[in-house]
Amino acid sequence: MNPRLLIVDDETPARDRLRMLLADIAEDCPHTIVGEAGSARDALDTIMEHRPDIVLLDVQMPGMTGIELASHLMKLKDWTPSVIFITAFEEFALKAFEVHAVDYLLKPVRAARLADAIRRATAARLQSSDPRTALAAAIGSLHAKRRHFSVQERGKVILVPIIDVIYLKAELKYVTVRTREREYLIEESLTSIEEEFEDIFVRVHRSTLVARNAIVGVERAAQPAEGEEGEKAQESWQVVMRDVGERLPISRRQWGAVKALIKP
Repeated sequence: MNPRLLIVDDETPARDRLRMLLADIAEDCPHTIVGEAGSARDALDTIMEHRPDIVLLDVQMPGMTGIELASHLMKLKDWTPSVIFITAFEEFALKAFEVHAVDYLLKPVRAARLADAIRRATAARLQSSDPRTALAAAIGSLHAKRRHFSVQERGKVILVPIIDVIYLKAELKYVTVRTREREYLIEESLTSIEEEFEDIFVRVHRSTLVARNAIVGVERAAQPAEGEEGEKAQESWQVVMRDVGERLPISRRQWGAVKALIKP
C-alpha cells in the first residue's frame, strides 16, 4: 500500500520541513502527498476532498487544535484517516507515546522516526483496524475538549461553535442543534453531550439540553407541558431563551436545576 498523506501545520517552515523529510524517506517509505493545510478548518475540507490515508497533524494551532480536529475525524461516516500527531511540546508527547496505533512525534522530527510512524500506521490500516479506536485513545490521553460540533451536510463538514449553541433536542436517532441562525442535525447521544459539556448545558427535560447562559427566564405554559413517564400534568413551566422565539418545556424533576440559574 502506498499511503496518501496530508500535511497539516499552521507554520509554513514546518510544512516545508516535513516535505523535505518525506522526500528523504521516499525510497525507503513510498508515499504520495495529496496536499497540505495551514489550519484545522482547511484540513477538514481537504480531507473530505482527497481522502488521505494518513494525516501528519500539528497539535497547537490557532482557531482549532489538532486534537480537536482528530475528534471530528472520528465522526466522519465514510472515511477516517489515521493520524500521526506532531508537536513541539514535550508534555503532550510524553502522554501520547503510550498510544501505539496512532503515533506522536516531537519536533524537530527525525526522518527515521517519521518513516517508522508512517509504516506502522499503514500496516494498521492494512490489518483493517479501525482508526477511530486509536484516535479515541490518543484524544482521551490528552484530555481534549471540543469547541465545535461537527455536522456533515452534502459531502462537507460544518463546524458549529459550542458557544453559539442555544439548545440541543433529541429526536429519534438524531440530535437537533439550535443556534440563533438555524438548526443542524448530529448523530450523537444527548447523554454523552451532557457529560462532556455539563458546565455549559443544563438538562431541562429528558430530551432537551439548554445552554446555561442562554436562559433568560421561565414562564407558565398556556397548556400543561407533556410530562415524563409517570408524571402528571404538573409540568406547566417553559424555559425562555435568548435569540429564539421557541419555549421549551421544563420537566418537574429538572425544575430545581433550571430555577437555580434564573437571576432574581
